[in-house]
Amino acid sequence: MAATDNFDYAIDLYMEGLKLSPDALEDGHARLRKLALVRQGKGGKKPSMMDQIKRVGGKTPIDQLFNAEYLLAKDPDNIGYAEKMLTAAVEAGCTRTAEWIAQLIFDANRASAKPSFKTYMLLKQSLKKLGRFTEAVTACQAAIALKPDDDSLKDELRDLSASMTMEKGKYGKTTTFRESINDREHQEQLQSQENVVKSENAKHRIAIEARRQYQQAPTSTTNILQLAEALVDLETKQAMVEAEHLLKEAYEKTRDFIFRKKLMELEIKALRTLIRKVQEGTVGLPNENPKDQLAQLIHQLDQKEQAYYQQCVENYPTDLRFKYEYGRCLLKSQQYDKAIPMLQDARNDPRLRVAAMDKMGVCFLLKGWSDDAVDIFSQALKECNLPDSPIGKDIRYNMARAYEASNKTDMALEIYRKLAQTDFSYKDVSQRIDKLRSSAHNS
Repeated sequence: MAATDNFDYAIDLYMEGLKLSPDALEDGHARLRKLALVRQGKGGKKPSMMDQIKRVGGKTPIDQLFNAEYLLAKDPDNIGYAEKMLTAAVEAGCTRTAEWIAQLIFDANRASAKPSFKTYMLLKQSLKKLGRFTEAVTACQAAIALKPDDDSLKDELRDLSASMTMEKGKYGKTTTFRESINDREHQEQLQSQENVVKSENAKHRIAIEARRQYQQAPTSTTNILQLAEALVDLETKQAMVEAEHLLKEAYEKTRDFIFRKKLMELEIKALRTLIRKVQEGTVGLPNENPKDQLAQLIHQLDQKEQAYYQQCVENYPTDLRFKYEYGRCLLKSQQYDKAIPMLQDARNDPRLRVAAMDKMGVCFLLKGWSDDAVDIFSQALKECNLPDSPIGKDIRYNMARAYEASNKTDMALEIYRKLAQTDFSYKDVSQRIDKLRSSAHNS
């Protein structure tokens, strides 16, 4: 139904299926979420007033979970629906679903122009109930960043941190034989080998099932895409050739860009896999200069990604995520004048705003417009709620580079110093501090 754009009926079918297996994450909740985003991108309407009245609450946590998820499927940016879904999933014991929706909520709240303290508190409490103390600590830290004077919250952070340490160290718990192995390195090696075997078996089972579904309905868009994905996951030359042929044939018959898009995605995925294997040493290169050939593969990957996002922007002009990624690729290829308009559009998406501004500032800096870059980085830093997060540190570092380029070395040094106090090994901060101090001393 989703493949024929009959999204509302598809949502109903997913909900019926989930009633039979409420914690089915990969095949249920995650696919429904993907469907919801596609529906939204194609102009799908938000839930009607009748839907909202009918889907309020529920007699049991499971009913509450499904009612909230139904509304979220029709309004995927509504954090309120997601929060209700999280609360219900925790109460219903749908652990995997709860952990998944908690991560979606955290990412959305962190990317928001005005993150909600209440949302971080809900995440903290929910993750604590799930026993996910590491994630609960992260949520608590984010809440403290919004209310740094809340002493009771700091006390709770201390308790959660202790629980996190207990969780990681498994202190005081009865252990299984596997957990009691003293040789941790050996244990991890055993687990890794076990995962590889399970993974390979799972890939073949998925491919067999995908082929069976395709044979039953060979014109189904969903079946074609799933079979192609499963074939590429097998990581064999024969399977990759079959996947390419399948998608090319579907595109030639329908001229539907979704097949062309998937073909490009699979080509990129295969190239990334090859590069990873070369870097790991599991695949050799015939060239006399393997380093040069590896560099060529990486350059080829960059070109394919840029072409992919360019076509996505042309076919989905309102999807700001594609504009952000295209702008990122253009920046990487030093096409700053083309990258800037893409990133300027992308910053209108609250989830991408800070990252887009950071990369836009880099474009201005590399163009030689250092004063303008400083302005952009300053604005980005104001909107970044966690200055010590990876994106926060990147903005601060880039701002210092812009100050250096503007010969405002004192201001640059001050930012580098603060960065070093937080993360001494961040990029080349320590070397830049030594260089600026040495220059100041010599002058």
